[in-house]
Amino acid sequence: MICPPTVPTWRRPSPNRGNVHRDLFDFPCFERRIGGQRPPRMSRARIVLWLSPTLRPALSLCRARFMEGQNQGPPDAAAVENGTKPDGEERPPGFQETTITEGAARIVFPSANEVFYNPVQEFNRDLTCAVITEFARIQLAAKGIQIKVPGEKDVQKVIVDLSEPKEDKAELKEGANLALEDQPRTAAVGEICEEGLRVLEGLAASGLRSIRFAREVPGLRSVVANDASARAVDLMCRNVQLNEVAHLVQPSQADARMLMYQHQKASERFDVIDLDPYGSPASFLDAAVQAVSEGGLLCVTCTDMAVLAGNSGETCYSKYGAMALKSRACHEMALRTVLHSLDLRANCYQRFVVPLLSVSADFYVRVFVRVFTGQAKVKASASKQALVFQCVGCGAFHLQRLGKASAASGGRLKFSAACGPPVAPECEHCGQRHQLGGPMWAEPLHDLEFVGRVLEAVSANPGRFHTAERIRGVLSVIMEELPDVPLYYTLDQLSSTIHCNTPSLLQLRSALLHAGFRVSLSHACKNAVKTDAPSSALWDIMRCWEKECPVKRERLSESSPAFRILSVEPRLQANFTIRDDANPSSRQRGLKRFQANPEANWGPRPRARPGGKAAGESVEERRRLLQNKRKELVEDPAERAAWLKTFPCKRFKEGTCQQGDQCRYSHSAPSPKATAEATPTDCPEAPSQNPAEPAAATGPGIE
Repeated sequence: MICPPTVPTWRRPSPNRGNVHRDLFDFPCFERRIGGQRPPRMSRARIVLWLSPTLRPALSLCRARFMEGQNQGPPDAAAVENGTKPDGEERPPGFQETTITEGAARIVFPSANEVFYNPVQEFNRDLTCAVITEFARIQLAAKGIQIKVPGEKDVQKVIVDLSEPKEDKAELKEGANLALEDQPRTAAVGEICEEGLRVLEGLAASGLRSIRFAREVPGLRSVVANDASARAVDLMCRNVQLNEVAHLVQPSQADARMLMYQHQKASERFDVIDLDPYGSPASFLDAAVQAVSEGGLLCVTCTDMAVLAGNSGETCYSKYGAMALKSRACHEMALRTVLHSLDLRANCYQRFVVPLLSVSADFYVRVFVRVFTGQAKVKASASKQALVFQCVGCGAFHLQRLGKASAASGGRLKFSAACGPPVAPECEHCGQRHQLGGPMWAEPLHDLEFVGRVLEAVSANPGRFHTAERIRGVLSVIMEELPDVPLYYTLDQLSSTIHCNTPSLLQLRSALLHAGFRVSLSHACKNAVKTDAPSSALWDIMRCWEKECPVKRERLSESSPAFRILSVEPRLQANFTIRDDANPSSRQRGLKRFQANPEANWGPRPRARPGGKAAGESVEERRRLLQNKRKELVEDPAERAAWLKTFPCKRFKEGTCQQGDQCRYSHSAPSPKATAEATPTDCPEAPSQNPAEPAAATGPGIE
């Protein structure tokens, strides 16, 4: 066998790895590369077998040349914008890309919905960068390393007095040299810190979040950007080269769960794990709590709010191990359900979680927790969880702890089962029954000291993030929340229950303060009233308010909650005089606490699909087609039959439909446009009334 001394530059193989040998036939001078030998006439399969031992050394050399070409530097920006690959290879006709800039990162992604990107989550990414920065500041300070954030003022400044005598300058120089030696080590943005944090983004998609970590967060040792989609990883590699962060960001194609399970060893764990999937992260949590280091940071996003908000309690139980209830406090209950699920999974491995920050924003919830190991602390986890008894009539709720922690001799804690229930079979206020929800996390949602550090850093450097104004507003409300009071009521809930006019927020807060109770807002709801007052005191205040704004009692049914509540005289006389401390500081300063949607269709985006069309194309038509799909809109049989024929038959596509022309759904080959606008459906006698919700994807992740 003759092995050529040199091989022309190897162009990047196509995503179909099985066509490597086929690509070789496209090279010129093919006969020269195999030593002047022309293969005999044979099938392609036999040619591949014949070439495999012959070209193995050449293939190795070509692969090495290709890897060297990958490290030569970032691609030309103009070429990227024009839709060409970094090596100059033109993309298929009609291929379009979009270039966006967010924070310090600049990425490209296909206009077709092949790799997920949602601009709505810029607040999520900004907040994550701010949290990880403060976490790195705390972790590296213990090692004597000081981080340097662009835009922040230097903590230590050296002031030199030029008027010093000449004879003192030598001593001043020696003292300055000693001072420089005593100064702590520093870690800057974009530099590798050998003792820094190891970060994993399990579902990276375009790699935007990981690239922002590398370009905006100091004190990092490495960032692993993982995704299961080959298309996403290919795009991620381009974006990493474009932003010149290849020394920090390591693209990876793997199942996120398997990757985390492979890093269970203490020396291989990640200091920060970020999970932001499409839908529920439930399938990733077990691996995540094992792959994060001792005291490490775990960041989790949940976008399946319909499940967490109580629309499907049984589904919530199957994913998070808790029953969700429909209530006005559903967004805070969603946060507590996720924290309960995290702690429950960590307890299986003698670990427990400590929440740093829990945020409900837009259409998702986001939690930041630290994970620790300790058998003694794990025993207290049961006393941190609680069941919720909620009245179906008036909405009053009561919490029942699962466990009880009591002091024992020698300063020890004794754990036992709690006693209950805290309510009678019927509600004491309206006589209705109770629903049982949970278990959920009943301890504080935030570490207020840590939240204060993040708020101070963002306020001191407002130009660092595009959403800094909103971050300041949300964190300011969180700082004002009562940390030891789970859940909340709302103004409209209280007034609609007894059918009276709604008091102003300041009036109700003033009445609670005059009565000696504490009260605060909640970042999860604009009209929230979070208070330590019992439900009996709260309804007494509403009875007093009803006397000032009377309700027509004759219109109330005797069995209604309003009639039963108002038939009891209040034992507490409410005072609605406005107090100065009733108006929270964040409201007085006019901070952006509850942002209104800045544009139409502000919310989640469709799931990324291979070869998907543009994200915004025909979205309105699809929405109109699926609007009220679960309802019987068409009563006329002929019109209904014509409407059902607009949906392609899923079983026909699979080749299993036995009804032929009698099938209610279309058996014709749909056009690409019709396929995108219609939803594939099974072909029973009636259309499916419970379409499946989006499942958690291993990749491409949400980004």
